[in-house]
Amino acid sequence: MIVSEARDYARQWVHEDGSRLPGFQGAYFTGSLTWLAEDAVVGAASDVDLAVVLGGAEAPLKLGKFDYHGALLEVSFTTFKQLGSAEEILAKHQVAGAFRAPNVIADPSGRLTELQAAVGSEYAKRAWVEKRCENARKHVLRYVGYMDESPPFHDAVIIWTFGAGVLAHVLLVAGLKNPTVRLRYLAARELLADYGLSDFYPTLLAPLGCANVSGDDVGRHMPALAEAFDAAAAALTTPVFFASDISAQSRHIAIDGSRELIERGDHLEALHWMLATYARSQHVLASDAPAAVYDEHDAGLRALLRECGIESIADIEARMAEVETLLPRVSAMTQTIMDSNVEIEAQG
Repeated sequence: MIVSEARDYARQWVHEDGSRLPGFQGAYFTGSLTWLAEDAVVGAASDVDLAVVLGGAEAPLKLGKFDYHGALLEVSFTTFKQLGSAEEILAKHQVAGAFRAPNVIADPSGRLTELQAAVGSEYAKRAWVEKRCENARKHVLRYVGYMDESPPFHDAVIIWTFGAGVLAHVLLVAGLKNPTVRLRYLAARELLADYGLSDFYPTLLAPLGCANVSGDDVGRHMPALAEAFDAAAAALTTPVFFASDISAQSRHIAIDGSRELIERGDHLEALHWMLATYARSQHVLASDAPAAVYDEHDAGLRALLRECGIESIADIEARMAEVETLLPRVSAMTQTIMDSNVEIEAQG
């Protein structure tokens, strides 16, 4: 399936089903497909992200992933209050990209179209790029702060992997690239290469502690990860915001997508999402499965973590300190990228 076909199915779902949701006020495309050409092939480990705008102040948890005529849709919810003004959107590194181009699907009031036009005209201005980089930097520091709350071991792993991973987002935002989720390290590696900065990539990976991990080392943990994922997907009953990522519908992304990366030699780039998926699975099992099931799969998670030199919470705390220490160097790198990026416009 190509992007244009996937988009058409998403539009069909919005008009036939999404528009009937209580409080429906509009919908727009978001996620990686908004960065692809209409004739690009939708990867087997990709979905079609769209946001449905509802009335009220706070949106419910996302609807999640589901198959619609062969297209895997992932529907999340937001509100106009949560979106904010065009200026607020322009400053949010995880939101602005969806509004940089015409991605509106339905807009009864015209407000989404107005927001898109305003954001699109300012998106590439350097002042706004710098604000989004700063927004991403603050996101890193929020993860650093979460460790002060003494989280359970599996949640500490989630905090560490995502906190380190947002460093890649800081760079991607500076390059006017998609701050993608699962493939963030692969995208950051390509970005750095484009700017002749490949020497910095090992430094970006350093907080993961995976420099000496081989493809065989990573690949031998895939069966255990798949078993933990399947157990969590079957057990999940307690609502969590990442529920759609731990589900039968997303298995080919989390498991098969990681295996594909390993097989083509991108095992270091696969490792981030494997760790996050394993830890998220354990979070689900801690809430919704017998303790024996949790303990069984905890052993597998810890075996994967040992590949990265992680044995304890203290080790994770040390890695989070590395993330915080590395942040100024990443921030300096964004200035180098922005100075060389011909797509960034001076404020005028």
